[in-house]
Amino acid sequence: MTYRIDTVEGRTRLKPRTPPYWKKLTTGCHVGFRKSAGGDGTWLAQAYDSSTQKQTRQSYGKLDHLPAHQQFDAAKKKAEAWFEHLGRGGSTKVITVGVACERYVKSLIDAGATKNAADINARFRRWIYSHKIADQALTKLTRKTVEEWRNQLAKTPVKTNPHTDPSLIRERSAASLNRDMAALRAALNNAHDNGDVTNDMAWRVALRAVENAGTRRDTYLDRAQRSKLIDSSEASLGQLLRCMSLLPLRPGALAVLTVEKVNNKLGVLTVGKDKAGRDRKIKLPPSTAAVIAGLTKGKLPAAPLLSQADGQAWHKDAWKKPIKAASAAAGLPNTVTAYTLRHSVITDLVTNGLDLLTVAQLSGTSVAMIEKHYGHHRADHAAKALEGLAL
Repeated sequence: MTYRIDTVEGRTRLKPRTPPYWKKLTTGCHVGFRKSAGGDGTWLAQAYDSSTQKQTRQSYGKLDHLPAHQQFDAAKKKAEAWFEHLGRGGSTKVITVGVACERYVKSLIDAGATKNAADINARFRRWIYSHKIADQALTKLTRKTVEEWRNQLAKTPVKTNPHTDPSLIRERSAASLNRDMAALRAALNNAHDNGDVTNDMAWRVALRAVENAGTRRDTYLDRAQRSKLIDSSEASLGQLLRCMSLLPLRPGALAVLTVEKVNNKLGVLTVGKDKAGRDRKIKLPPSTAAVIAGLTKGKLPAAPLLSQADGQAWHKDAWKKPIKAASAAAGLPNTVTAYTLRHSVITDLVTNGLDLLTVAQLSGTSVAMIEKHYGHHRADHAAKALEGLAL
């Protein structure tokens, strides 16, 4: 008996039954309609995998938000998109954006990047899991949906002092937006690599980073200015800034160091996992080793190597205002931050001729990042060296 599901009249003549009525689109690919007793029905697709000899189905519901004469074409379009997804090696199981984020966090943990995973997951908890985008199926994710999420995030203020006063907020900077977008972009790219989605058009442009967003690398302090900043600080902050002027570490990585991370006998400092994702040991020159050794005296192994005046470990919300005050007292630019010292130290290492691989290893970042932000200094250094060859 012949039947048709591609016309309203044809579907009206169908008898209600549990097995769907199928229409073949291509070999192994069918779009179906399951007629209900009430006269309407649900749409679905079925694909045959010759390698496993199994059928896989996907349901699209009633599609009753569309006029009856448009429902077949809509179901056919959805089915064809799914067949294309499978044809590219995509997974037969559809997952949501939220699940993709959870899987990405798990992949970081499995790779040993637990601190990075914690940071990424915290961003997902704030900006993804509570947003409607979390429930969006990856295979149905659109650029419009991602752009709506991005625009909403860009308008969401940032809490400036969550540890001390959560009520203090500021407008979200482009750099902050980039960091939160990067987390989602990484999760979606990971899902793409795993075959959960086979097209990245939904986020390739929508999650593109804002160019020239970061300003913290623009301010450079020479050695004299760094000394002036230290001298203008109270004692405990001065110790922190002095160490930041001696080592190209991230402020957060330096702040969490404990006494047990210092081997005074060998003059070696072990820096725990930060964004680099692994521990690393730094052999200190005698002058720097002496400074670090002085910070360990009379302290227990688990005590912070650097602490505030009250003995508490430093964190970004504790040093922000004091550094601003010290910078003002020293007559330095108001753009000076804790990160300014890291930038200044890395700049000095590069301009003094240290190879980029060693700079990257010391600072706990990639050669690509050093090349991107500091490579022009190496070019200047090379030009000066070539000038010395002139006859």
